[in-house]
Amino acid sequence: MNKIYPLILFFITISVFSGCRTNEYGFTKKDIKSSQKLTGLNFGKSEIETMYSYLGRNRAGYDSLRKFHTPNETFPAMMFDPHPFGFVFPEKGENPEFFIPDGIELPENLQEIAFYSIPKLASLIKYKKISSENLTKFFIERIKKYDGQLESVITLTEDLALNQARRADLEIAEGNYKGILHGIPYGVKDLMAVEGYPTTWGAAPYQNQVIDYTATVVKKLEDQGAVLVAKLVSGSLARGDVWFAGKTKNPWDLTQGASGSSAGSGSATSAGLVPFALGTETLGSITSPATRNGVTGLRPTYGRVSRYGVMSLSWSMDKIGPLARNAEDCEIIFQAIMGKDLNDPSTNEVPFNHVSKSPKQLKVGLLKSDLDSDSTITGDNLRASLDIFKEMGVEPDSISLPNHFPFSSFDIILRSEAGAFFDDLVRSGNVDMMVEQDGGSRANSLRQSRFIPAVEYLQANRQRRQLIEEVNKLFKDYDVIIAPSYRSRQLLITNLTGHPVISVPNGFDEKDRPTSFTLIGNLYDEGSILSLARAFQDATDFDEQHPPKFVD
Repeated sequence: MNKIYPLILFFITISVFSGCRTNEYGFTKKDIKSSQKLTGLNFGKSEIETMYSYLGRNRAGYDSLRKFHTPNETFPAMMFDPHPFGFVFPEKGENPEFFIPDGIELPENLQEIAFYSIPKLASLIKYKKISSENLTKFFIERIKKYDGQLESVITLTEDLALNQARRADLEIAEGNYKGILHGIPYGVKDLMAVEGYPTTWGAAPYQNQVIDYTATVVKKLEDQGAVLVAKLVSGSLARGDVWFAGKTKNPWDLTQGASGSSAGSGSATSAGLVPFALGTETLGSITSPATRNGVTGLRPTYGRVSRYGVMSLSWSMDKIGPLARNAEDCEIIFQAIMGKDLNDPSTNEVPFNHVSKSPKQLKVGLLKSDLDSDSTITGDNLRASLDIFKEMGVEPDSISLPNHFPFSSFDIILRSEAGAFFDDLVRSGNVDMMVEQDGGSRANSLRQSRFIPAVEYLQANRQRRQLIEEVNKLFKDYDVIIAPSYRSRQLLITNLTGHPVISVPNGFDEKDRPTSFTLIGNLYDEGSILSLARAFQDATDFDEQHPPKFVD
């Protein structure tokens, strides 16, 4: 024993002087020294000594914070403000009015109505050429027939849909016609809560989750008589097109995924399983599946549409918008779902104004250097689209978005906010249940978010503020900017600044898969991009093309 005791004492002494002594919080000074490497810092021994107990108190604070339950709907006290200094909100202008044509008859081949626009379907219902119940059954049958190939539907809400459709028929019979969406079926991305049905967020840890209230956007459509037939695939926790039961397919090419994360909304709309769908976007999740599946997708201005009852990925970047047959349908849906919601502090009462200017009356810019760098068929299709705009009298100026910002750092904004929302998922270890676990997976992204310093998150947001100012100075001279959908950084920039965009199909690539271009608008000026998109679609038929395998 006498020989062993000095040896034990020696190791204790070495441990103390080498900084290996752990305090009651479970970490050492050596841990602090090593952790600096993750953030590029290099504090000396004396600085680490003084920080030791301070960091211990911080750790105790984190543990205390985690004991308190935070509901999903709780926004951070720091709210994102997309408005540049001195921003003047638009005044009330022209109200959108949507024309329901008469004289629309049921086609000889009933399957053709799978690709009818909202006004044509509304005409059939309003003038009693088809009941909402029969129209709803028609789309439910298409889902049952085709979705095995697409994997675009997570939950078929058949009982709810038929009850809503029968109620719509009764209301219309009694003379209580609510408007253009009354009796029209639709689907929603499965990030949106619907009471009584699973809201899986596309991820295995949540596949049995049932939220006991309904998202505001779903309620708004219900109030206008629309009929919810399906909850559609979201890529796992709003990433990609892979979910816990498979991969959602592009109906134009079943060997290819539908892109994400509004994969189901894009695929199901394109294949005529629903007339339209709602999706969400944080960094391309409406515009990307709209392009891949050949539909029109509108991402509104940040704060335009309530996210109450919808999974958060990034409180300062998430938006909700429609994927539909064409720009007119997008405008109809947007008008129905936008507006102030007391349950979502990011929303406001800024009016939506319809724009009836001719294309040549709009001031238009073009991200020409981005287009010039694209030698693919996608670039050729956009150049052909510019010829069509030229015939309309549109001669866009060549402009560029700012390119001198530390763009690689902005990623930490989304990752930090996602890490906060899914903190319990990571700390519980249930993140290991997610299907994808590779370096680019959502699971890995959530784990690494715990190593992003708060200081860097705030510094990135300070740079974001400067980006907002520069981009809005550029927009003072333009109503619309035409852009390649995926070249350069416009997708990242406009999602960071909160500007609205619309993705417009404009042709096909060498494998007969859809391509698109993007129109970017000023804050709260969805009207101008919708107007120019409508004009392009009136002059072309790309929005009327449908995947051949799903046209009977």
